[in-house]
Amino acid sequence: MLSGKNILIGVTGSIAAYKTALLVRLLVKEGANVKVMMTKSATEFITPLTLSTLSKHPVFIDFVNDSSGSWNNHVDTALWADLMVIAPASATTMSKMANGLSDNFLVTTYLSAKCPVMVCPAMDVDMYQHPSTKKNIDALASFGNIIINAAHGELASGLVGEGRMAEPEDILKEITAFFLHSQKLKGKKVLVTAGPTLERIDAVRYISNHSSGKMGYALAEQAVRMGAEVCLISGPTHLHPNANLKLVKVESAKQMFDATVAIANGYDIIIMAAAVADYTPKSVSNQKLKKSDEDLTIELVRTQDILATIGASKKFHQTLIGFAMETHNEEKFAQEKLQKKHLDFIVLNKLNDEGAGFKGDTNKISIFDKNNNVRNFELKSKQEAALDILNYAIELK
Repeated sequence: MLSGKNILIGVTGSIAAYKTALLVRLLVKEGANVKVMMTKSATEFITPLTLSTLSKHPVFIDFVNDSSGSWNNHVDTALWADLMVIAPASATTMSKMANGLSDNFLVTTYLSAKCPVMVCPAMDVDMYQHPSTKKNIDALASFGNIIINAAHGELASGLVGEGRMAEPEDILKEITAFFLHSQKLKGKKVLVTAGPTLERIDAVRYISNHSSGKMGYALAEQAVRMGAEVCLISGPTHLHPNANLKLVKVESAKQMFDATVAIANGYDIIIMAAAVADYTPKSVSNQKLKKSDEDLTIELVRTQDILATIGASKKFHQTLIGFAMETHNEEKFAQEKLQKKHLDFIVLNKLNDEGAGFKGDTNKISIFDKNNNVRNFELKSKQEAALDILNYAIELK
């Protein structure tokens, strides 16, 4: 699976750098082409000679080679890679990556990369749990980077807790799985809708919902990783999509309807993960409505049904996937929606299930398909749930 793959390893200043030697050895043994770049602080934990010998390539540290005066081109290095793996990733380097502080060769190469990037944090337990570290990890994940969470165990400080870099064998499994999944949707076009819609009442007020867009963005991200050409149509969110997809920003249900229906025929897999408003104000005031002593009544009208419209004209080769968020009679309502809107399958979220639903980073889903099959999944991260949904779409066809 890794034969001929170009893998760029980034090593930062952490005691876990000694594990990177084994990771490089394992990758080379699997047939991968491996190059290594190091921060200056990383060289205090493991020598460049060790990693150069194991990788069979010179190690990049500075922009200029002191001995020859030749320049290490960070752009060419980034373009060479099919995958970049930062292992270990220190708190300092992750902060620089998250905030674009390109003061060394490694971070500058990361900022130039067009390939996917895996980040393997390693640090002491208190550093790993610090809000600033968590914020930077969340930011890196939102950029589309693959986070290999630190493991629980004894740390160099003598403390026990989360912070150990994942073992080289486990990182190898993640890399192998990445390349396995990256081929599954090669040549396919995937359309994803995500986030809420915003229905204006007047110049300052609107009706919306609690959708964060995280599930839809995870689906788009995983589809990109699996090799698909992806278009993401998104309502207002604070998320940052993968740079390797087409992003269409919309605000209202009408805008989402127009944007989605206009291009849906050109896509193989259509995933309607957005929480689109069912109703919108009949009239919108251009000025702020002033408060009075009387109650205010706002007349609402139905929005156009995107799922039903696409389902009515869906082509044979297309897979149409809908979502249902329910609070009661969940299975009944999901199956009714599946049939009524001519879906290939529907993903059910039960709002009462702990860890499922809006805003959080986890989801617990059930899938009902057109062949009357039902599959229930355990609580997982939304990235993992997205992978389950896409794999189901592949299997169904």
